[in-house]
Amino acid sequence: MSVSRQCVILVGGKGSRLGALTRERPKPLLAVGGRPFLSYLVQEAARHGFTRILLLAGFKAEVFADEVAALRAAAPATVDLKVIVEPEPMGTGGALKFAGPHLDETFLLLNGDSLFDINLLDLSIALPDAGVARLALKAQPDVSRYGTVELAADRVRRFAEKSAAGGPGLINGGVYWMRRAILDHIGPGAVSLETDVLPTLAASSRLFGKVYDRFMLDIGLPDTLEQAQSSIPAQMRRPAVFLDRDGVINRDVGYAHRSDQIVWVEGALAAIKSLNDAGYYVFVVSNQAGVARGNYTETDVKALHAWMAERMAEQGAHVDAFSYCPYHPEGIVAEYAKASPRRKPAPGMILDLLQAWPVQKADSFLIGDKAIDVEAAAAAGLPGYLFEGGDLRVFVADRLARRP
Repeated sequence: MSVSRQCVILVGGKGSRLGALTRERPKPLLAVGGRPFLSYLVQEAARHGFTRILLLAGFKAEVFADEVAALRAAAPATVDLKVIVEPEPMGTGGALKFAGPHLDETFLLLNGDSLFDINLLDLSIALPDAGVARLALKAQPDVSRYGTVELAADRVRRFAEKSAAGGPGLINGGVYWMRRAILDHIGPGAVSLETDVLPTLAASSRLFGKVYDRFMLDIGLPDTLEQAQSSIPAQMRRPAVFLDRDGVINRDVGYAHRSDQIVWVEGALAAIKSLNDAGYYVFVVSNQAGVARGNYTETDVKALHAWMAERMAEQGAHVDAFSYCPYHPEGIVAEYAKASPRRKPAPGMILDLLQAWPVQKADSFLIGDKAIDVEAAAAAGLPGYLFEGGDLRVFVADRLARRP
């Protein structure tokens, strides 16, 4: 079964702890690193493959009318971004219930004032039938600012109010994988997910959680908003792994262009997920001379990559961008019968991705199955490693273990 591609973001709160900063502007639209904070959440959802994004607005909802156009322009063309405005303040639970007719059977839910840098698809894996939601949790050395969460195995048992005593504990990271059935647990009027709904689900053993040791920051206080100005843009600059496709991700059968031709290399999906979990960008860079040779079309290539992305998502994995070169100087299709700086061993595909994405180049590398892959990496100034078969997950784990 395909994973839902819907992401819902709660953006309706007042942000009263920020005082004058949010008097006329909703908190998720405050500038962080020179752009609206919300744009980071949209960007993260989009790169994980979420193509339908719902913004649940309330306070100063009219401001979103001007901002949504800019958010749409900055997002990939595949992303459909919509705003749903609650008619009156309804709380986080009430806002979700009001949006009920627009919700998929399962969906990702994000708080619009915090960023938790996790593999968003990991939460979607195997939510038990009895579960209504799974929460991303974060261990904190001092929880005096937060309410805490008690976890037993993978079940959330209870929530506790924040205490001045502080000390270590688990907190709610504001990222959820939910079933639409949660609406059955939300009463009428103004309802808070955090205080009214989630504790009840926990008491009935229908709430699950997973702890992630990743960067997290909310912008709800003046000092954390100030911290976000540098730390969140810095967090977006991350290392990348560039993967050849045929022979690395799937077996090279010669000009594969249909899903029935794809046989995954052992450990390939687990390897990609391990890179996602570790915070790497993952890019595919693939020569596709079959287009120039008339064996198939660019439409076929894109359709196959979409199919591969769906299969990856079912395992909690994703590729941030599929890049391919359809050109070959000996092609028979005139449009594509030419040399290209993007065709490996030339580094064009890699250089284009380095330009388009905030890649931390120093810790990035490429994995390919041919000498031309390694040559392309070297020409782009990256280490390249030759994969000669076996378990790709083990190969990737070895590369990560050898990082400086």
